[in-house]
Amino acid sequence: MAVTACQGLGFVVSVIGIAGIIAATCMDQWSTQDLYNNPVTAVFNYQGLWRSCVRESSGFTECRGYFTLLGLPAMLQAVRALMIVGIVLGAIGLLVSIFALKCIRIGNMEDSAKATMTLTSGIMFIISGLCAIIGVSVFANMLVTNFWMSTANMYSSMGGMVQTVQNRYTFGSALFVGWVAGGLTLIGGVMMCIACRGLVPEETNYKAVSYHASGHNVSYKPGGFKANTGFESSTKNKKIYDGGAHTEDEAQSHPSKYDYV
Repeated sequence: MAVTACQGLGFVVSVIGIAGIIAATCMDQWSTQDLYNNPVTAVFNYQGLWRSCVRESSGFTECRGYFTLLGLPAMLQAVRALMIVGIVLGAIGLLVSIFALKCIRIGNMEDSAKATMTLTSGIMFIISGLCAIIGVSVFANMLVTNFWMSTANMYSSMGGMVQTVQNRYTFGSALFVGWVAGGLTLIGGVMMCIACRGLVPEETNYKAVSYHASGHNVSYKPGGFKANTGFESSTKNKKIYDGGAHTEDEAQSHPSKYDYV
């Protein structure tokens, strides 16, 4: 029961994590404009992995996709690749884990096969979560670097005046969604790997050993003990267990030398 609960809980947590990774990848607010120095503005900029958007004070929003591939920064392309790999591995892991659930029976599938599938899906979930966490962290590091570089360029010593010529970008909501989703997927994968150990059947090998009571003239055979069916003659059994004693019938069937005198 505990193994089934652990496997089911890991599956549910992984599903939520994969859904969060997909949502974070599709969101546009990976980086948002920093309004610390200019809280009142008519235009608000935010950017995602696939397009950049501008929202006006009137509520009108216009988005423009990145229509170039070679013109994008290498770090942004790396983040895209990591998020896509995480989604693909997570989707395959979900498909495998559905057939590996202990509560679902498909044909004559053994517990050892389900344990292997559970371990495979757990490893895929772990890799998927790591890809999402690494991708979001790389983008966050890029934001921090650009933020401090923009801050250094904004302040110039020209007569002691402060000029704000560049827009600074800070963390968007998609980053936090990606971190949480990657963590949930990682936790779900670990739980699936833990549940795998409980699904592996225990291998027990019992060697059949026939027991015979010790006797003086009892013969032991390697083929095991053969039970008496009741159809064999009593004289044969008496011959074996009475130490080789002969009955009267056997004495008549095998004459000795004194019978001819």
